Amino acid sequence: MRSVGLNALWLDPGVSGGTETYLRQLVPRMARMRPRCSFSLVTTRRGGEVLRAEDWHELVSIRSLPMDDTDRVRRIAAEQVLVPAMAIAERWDVLHNLANRGPALTFTPSVLTLHDLIFFREKHLGRFSLLAMQMLTKRAVRAADAVITLTAAAREDILSEFELDPGAVAVVPHGVGRPPTGTVLPEAQLRQRFSLPESSRVVLCVAAKRPHKNQQLLLRALGELPDDISVVCVGHEEGYEGRLRELVSELRVADRVRLPAYVPDHELEGLWATAACAAFPTLAEGFGLPVIEAMQRGVPVACSDIPVLREVGGGAPVYFDPHDPAAAARAILAAMGNERCAELGRRRSAEFSWQRAAERTLDVYERLAGCTSR
Repeated sequence: MRSVGLNALWLDPGVSGGTETYLRQLVPRMARMRPRCSFSLVTTRRGGEVLRAEDWHELVSIRSLPMDDTDRVRRIAAEQVLVPAMAIAERWDVLHNLANRGPALTFTPSVLTLHDLIFFREKHLGRFSLLAMQMLTKRAVRAADAVITLTAAAREDILSEFELDPGAVAVVPHGVGRPPTGTVLPEAQLRQRFSLPESSRVVLCVAAKRPHKNQQLLLRALGELPDDISVVCVGHEEGYEGRLRELVSELRVADRVRLPAYVPDHELEGLWATAACAAFPTLAEGFGLPVIEAMQRGVPVACSDIPVLREVGGGAPVYFDPHDPAAAARAILAAMGNERCAELGRRRSAEFSWQRAAERTLDVYERLAGCTSR
């Protein structure tokens, strides 16, 4: 296998969330594991600028196109026309579309990573945007020679949604999402930064603010929790934060809720270190990277009792019905300070590896390229 093309025309650094983590953790490892293979990353203008500043060009060839993720029409046109043309011109052995969508027609063997089908189930987007995303994904799935997904639960969803050969859909779990950073904001400064009372116990939720992430359940659960418990929901505002703030006002819990958007790594590490437990009330997930991140750091986890999180979390979290605030409150109280949950979480997180994810992804490439040599 001499050359691989990687389609990351969706990249908006600092905003793309789990798909950006996937790119950052997977691609450098694959490039190091196959030094004789050329990896070409097609990305946005801003994505290229950030990755070059981080010296990615030493591992992969970065091809920036003159558009950003917000230039939707131009980006889609480029993905459908320019990316397949580059694949032919540069004789890529494999084209990997890294995040749910890709060209509807390509003459190069192609792989599609389908992270989830949430936008097929959760109707929170505008009608036009939803239909466009679904159409583009369906076409990308039909065009792909192989599909990679992250869990067996997601694979079952994909096989029930699309008419695919089961042998063409591979499960390649993530490793741990964002590894701990060396710098941690001290707890006293962190509490001052977020106006958290010195004696409060913190329940931390790390997730973009979207309806299916279901942060509203944690706000409702506060009525069932002792007054010294505060909820901190960290994540980008994506059209749902306004409703969360309205609910905070309706429930009169403003003194116990913090809704920061993006926070730098040292503050996020400080929040992990301060949290008495992490809570994830999500209604749907592709994988659930923050669950693994919490467990790796020894933070006890309470989370939704849905198949994908059962698969990822195993026996470590305390599970609850994501439609029942009282059940969430009981799970949070059971998880808080629970050393057994913390230790089980550390062990469980150690079972996930980006190195194995890279190896399995390269195996998919090499099967498509008709290559078995290392």
